[in-house]
Amino acid sequence: MLEQYGSRRVFISQSVRSGISLLLGGMMLSGCGTEKPTQEKNEAAASADPCSDLSEVPEGEIQKRKNLGYVEESPIVDNQCGNCNLYLPPVGDNKCSGCMLFQGPVKPEAYCTYWAPKV
Repeated sequence: MLEQYGSRRVFISQSVRSGISLLLGGMMLSGCGTEKPTQEKNEAAASADPCSDLSEVPEGEIQKRKNLGYVEESPIVDNQCGNCNLYLPPVGDNKCSGCMLFQGPVKPEAYCTYWAPKV
């Protein structure tokens, strides 16, 4: 009877240890492969399309863009930033255009809720 009691205790102990090991191993493996974007990747993406790079734009101006409903592709074909009265075309070597309402690059095919037809 004593041998049976000892082996039951050992069995339960080993079962608990195995369960904990499996749980911790699974947690460690779930973290594998979740690579966070590095600064090099962000810079490469910014250099690919400088008009989408908002890294130099203050957070308040980015919030203004969101509040004005700015989207990079207009849902209304005839209402695009390129034909808006508030649109600022690119100047000099700068390839990106701008807007009178907020700072930062603006795409000609973009749109915001403050779109105004050119007069």
